[in-house]
Amino acid sequence: MKIGLLQCDDVAPALIERHGNYPDMIQALLRAVDPRTEFQVFACHQGQMPDRTEGFDGWITTGSKCGANDDADWIEYLATFIRTLAQARRPLVGICFGHQLMAKALGGQVERSPLGWGLGAYTTTIEQQEPWMSPWESDQLQLLASHQDQVAELPPQGRVLARNGFCPIYMMQVGDTCLGLQGHPEFTRAYLEDLVLLRQDRISHERRQAALHSLRLPVDNLVMGNWILNFFRHLRHLPHPAQAAHTAQTPGV
Repeated sequence: MKIGLLQCDDVAPALIERHGNYPDMIQALLRAVDPRTEFQVFACHQGQMPDRTEGFDGWITTGSKCGANDDADWIEYLATFIRTLAQARRPLVGICFGHQLMAKALGGQVERSPLGWGLGAYTTTIEQQEPWMSPWESDQLQLLASHQDQVAELPPQGRVLARNGFCPIYMMQVGDTCLGLQGHPEFTRAYLEDLVLLRQDRISHERRQAALHSLRLPVDNLVMGNWILNFFRHLRHLPHPAQAAHTAQTPGV
């Protein structure tokens, strides 16, 4: 399996030596699930955009300190590429900022959360089980999060797959080929702890302490890593609507 990584930010210089960059984290997660997985990284935040949608089994958009509503050329270019992927029915998974930009690019809305920072380990309820959700261990999914913005309104053809009290649209699917996730399955607890401490001047004491306390809880990173790869694999076997319609109309098929 070959995956295109649409990189939207860099880890802070103070943390990158210990934790690696965002593409490193995603590659480590997915290679822990399937060591054969291959990647090509596109530094979109530096203006390096893909020139084609073909040749990849799936695409992943990373998180970012930027917001989906920010006025930056690269964000608009990436939004256009997301629409191109959706129209071409190429599988796409958006993580955090990638989830939010997917929603906005496809007709939804993104807003600042009225509850402030979403930070730490959050338990989320799966609203709808999909065929690619394997292994299925529980209707609860626990992942790390670090965000202020979140999806406020689904795009057309969007549906909520998971929610919690802090984030009502925590995981969504748009059509068959676009999956968005507010949490960060690629983050380790050590990285998020260092990130919280690095940003302590921007986060209230109470929220920092609650986030650090939540890091004692187990997280389902490998479960979500399996789901992401299964999502890509599942879509390999779905016929394009035009192909399905032709098959249905062909006698003897």
